[in-house]
Amino acid sequence: MTQAVGMQAAGTASLPPLGSLPLARGTADRGSTFRTTPDLFDRLWEEPGTRILHLAQLRAPVQQRRLVLSPVSEVARPENPIYLGSTVEPTPDLPSGTHIVLVQYEEVQPEVSPEESWVTLRDAAAELTPQESGLFVEAVAISNWHATHTHCPRCGQRTDPIDGGWVRRCPADESQHFPRTDPAIIVTVTDEEDRLLLGSSAAWPENRFSTLAGFVEPGESLEAAVIREVEEESGIVVHSPTYLGSQPWPFPASLMLGFTARASHAEPVADGVEIREVRWFTREELFVGLREERLSVASGASIARALIENWYGGPLDEEPSAGRP
Repeated sequence: MTQAVGMQAAGTASLPPLGSLPLARGTADRGSTFRTTPDLFDRLWEEPGTRILHLAQLRAPVQQRRLVLSPVSEVARPENPIYLGSTVEPTPDLPSGTHIVLVQYEEVQPEVSPEESWVTLRDAAAELTPQESGLFVEAVAISNWHATHTHCPRCGQRTDPIDGGWVRRCPADESQHFPRTDPAIIVTVTDEEDRLLLGSSAAWPENRFSTLAGFVEPGESLEAAVIREVEEESGIVVHSPTYLGSQPWPFPASLMLGFTARASHAEPVADGVEIREVRWFTREELFVGLREERLSVASGASIARALIENWYGGPLDEEPSAGRP
């Protein structure tokens, strides 16, 4: 446990420019060795300090800005629980080292918590503590993986969860399969006037804009993905991609890697497929458009919002600083 705390402190000291993002604040010890313990869940259900995180339709119960973490004695053991790890930071009701287990349901369970208290990760992440936000992110991510990777990709046989729910094993060929994370870049593009390039997806309302993003392709570096995706979606050639920070985005299984890059020219052309419209914004144009509700941008829980605010120089509801475009 001491090692986990040391790792946490070191990570905090070396945060990238975007700082601690809402979905990237997890502090739990995931227990990669402990999760392989024989009869793991027998032991966890016998340990009175174990707590249960509930998930139904990717929603968890939150009351008074805290996750509902039930004592194990109140929860019947399901067929396939998942071990999420143990707490690192003590709270008034949970000492450090408390084991957390994920239990999933097809429907919301009113007997656990009133139906209105079950909320999505996007709704709750920013208001939860870093430790609980991290547990919620982890629960949603691993739940999504199990839901979409139920069969062996080699032979089609249904696989069985092992190692606390972090591996699926094929009973036919004994192959093991591990959770997947898809890397995706997301980028603020600026020009010589320090304007920001934003695009409107064809799937969004017409007045919604955000930073350009896309998945990293096999055999491709992150920097190459930045250059390729921006040119594909906007026609803009960029240079000098610089890393700013990352955040898990388990909708269903992405890791968003944030960059900024400079445009070599300033004539954007939307691809007309993924992106309906792409345009440059000064800070004043963005501020006025948001204030008058002629524009909308990404929510506070997303790395896109953090990237935009990093360029803007602060919260978007504050007027631009003097001297900025």
